[in-house]
Parts: sequence; structure tokens; C-alpha cells
Amino acid sequence: MAGLKLFWTETAIRQRNLIFEYWIERNQSFDYSRKLNSKIKERTDTLKQNPELGKKTEFKNTRVVSLGHYSIFYQFDSNTIIVTGFWDNRQEPGKLLKFFKLLKSNGS
Repeated sequence: MAGLKLFWTETAIRQRNLIFEYWIERNQSFDYSRKLNSKIKERTDTLKQNPELGKKTEFKNTRVVSLGHYSIFYQFDSNTIIVTGFWDNRQEPGKLLKFFKLLKSNGS
């Protein structure tokens, strides 16, 4: 499974970008968001080499890997890793549950 292709869903991209925007506005700087983006890249590169690294979740075919205060939710097969969510763990947990219910209702 080494060297899998990596894709982000629109939802995961939107979640990630909202977090970047929050930190840019809060810090009046792009520095933290750039560092976070670099860490995300490192973690997803690791996942491409070892997709079973993440912990299984209660949601069908979904795993999660930690990245400090953040979680990367993903699914994989023999060719591809699909990042389905990017979550700041300091947010309201109910929002995350709503997110996964929405994914489940969309057949993911």
C-alpha cells in the first residue's frame, strides 16, 4: 500500500480552510496557518506510507489520526486515501457528531 494517492473531500477542505482563516484573523499573521499546513502535509505523507496508522472509529470504514489539537478523519483502499474531515478537537463535540451524521446520510 506504499505511496497511495491522497484526496481531500470538499468538506474536509472547507473545515481545514476555516481553521486556517480563524488563526490568520486571530493572530493577524499567516505564520501559524503555514506551520499547521506543513504539519498536515507531514502527517498525510505518513498516512500514504502507512494508512492503517489511524485508529478505527465507529463510523464505517473511517479512521482518525491525531495531529496535536486536531484530528484528520480518512478512509482508504488499496490505491487511495480520502480525507473526509479535519477537526479542531477544542470545538463543540456536538458539531462533530452532526458532521458524521451528515456523512453517514450521504452514504460515506
